[in-house]
Amino acid sequence: MTDSIITLLIIAATLLIYLLIWWRGNKLNNLPPGPKPLPFLGNILHLSTSELPQSLIKLSKTYGPVYTLYLLNRRTIMLVGYDAIKEALLDHSDVFSERGNLDLVILLFKENGVLLSKGQQWKTMRRFSLMTLRNYGMGRKSIEERIQEEAQCLMEGFERNTETPFDPTYLLGLAVSNVICSIVFGERFNYEDKKFMTLLGHIRDIFRLMNSRSGQEKKKTNTEFHQENLIATVIDLLFAGTETTSMTLRYAFLILLKYPKIQEKIQQEIEQVIGPSRCPLVEDRTKMPYTDAVIHEIQRFSDIVPTGMPHEATRDSTFRGYHIPKGTMVFPLLTSVLKDSKHFQNPEQFYPGHFLDENGAFKKNDAFMPFSIGKRACLGEGLARMEIFLILTTTLQKFTLKPTIAEEDIEITPAPNSNGTTARTYEMFAVPR
Repeated sequence: MTDSIITLLIIAATLLIYLLIWWRGNKLNNLPPGPKPLPFLGNILHLSTSELPQSLIKLSKTYGPVYTLYLLNRRTIMLVGYDAIKEALLDHSDVFSERGNLDLVILLFKENGVLLSKGQQWKTMRRFSLMTLRNYGMGRKSIEERIQEEAQCLMEGFERNTETPFDPTYLLGLAVSNVICSIVFGERFNYEDKKFMTLLGHIRDIFRLMNSRSGQEKKKTNTEFHQENLIATVIDLLFAGTETTSMTLRYAFLILLKYPKIQEKIQQEIEQVIGPSRCPLVEDRTKMPYTDAVIHEIQRFSDIVPTGMPHEATRDSTFRGYHIPKGTMVFPLLTSVLKDSKHFQNPEQFYPGHFLDENGAFKKNDAFMPFSIGKRACLGEGLARMEIFLILTTTLQKFTLKPTIAEEDIEITPAPNSNGTTARTYEMFAVPR
């Protein structure tokens, strides 16, 4: 036989062996139901790559709140709705608290840092990061004071744009990233600082860098406090502390442009509780139930991380009568909780009443989990909540936001082909009060 025929036979035999292994692997008994996968492709053809969250929820209408999906050759369990996610991440946290090995995410820093690490490394780095955020009020200033300082700098940026409409995205990104920079590096940066511009550019480039593997693994010592972990943890804090919060604030401004009466009611509450000149304080939030409800509804409606972060089963287990093998990736679809009609009266509408009782007092809702829940909940939740409240109230204390188009023409649904995560672009006027 010629070399080419031998090569073809080897390829065919290898393919056959792969298909047999794949077929046997997918014949595990009592897995949750799901669409039939194809070799190599898995269930990719069942999904929309531009509107992924909605396509995942659509599949749940056929296969239920717990179903099996194959992302290429990776078996994945999807959790849909408050009940399933709460049961998995809280009631079975010992099984589902590990971080999933999603190759599309874990490419830049492998499993270092806080977001992507596992086991003892995760526990160590999370404990260290939490301790740092708590103790690092930071140096001589508390975190609240740093946010107040940055909010005032942001107002100065708005004042330079009062004559013409502007897109607030850039300034919001600078302000929010400066808060976390002051914690991580011990100083804030001028908005025109070239090093700062470069840093923000690197943060934006992370998504692009995730498309190709980088680095060579270096030998690890017994300690978790090595160079790779340090770099990855800083990136985690910078990225998670910048993008999600600035995106939420960008969404908040857009919503307030569409609903000026909501903006006016927040300003009335600011006048009653804070006044025209004193800096807003975190403690003011408990005295401002309407503002608190609007902020909660902004976070619920904006739905910044709709698919949540991947988890992984730490051992073979049974969940809702189904067999979940060790190592199976598990996705809690947070969008299905934030838009769960069992817990929110008008899930697809912006409605602050979701968080207000009949007397106008703030009302908690267990299905509010934009930061996820359980052991893997976002460690920066407290910081993000402080930033959103202080920056929003400081802005509305000093300015009234005005749209450049008719209110009825403002679209607050996510930008098309963005997987439901990005607000549409817009410009606004910031009119001094």
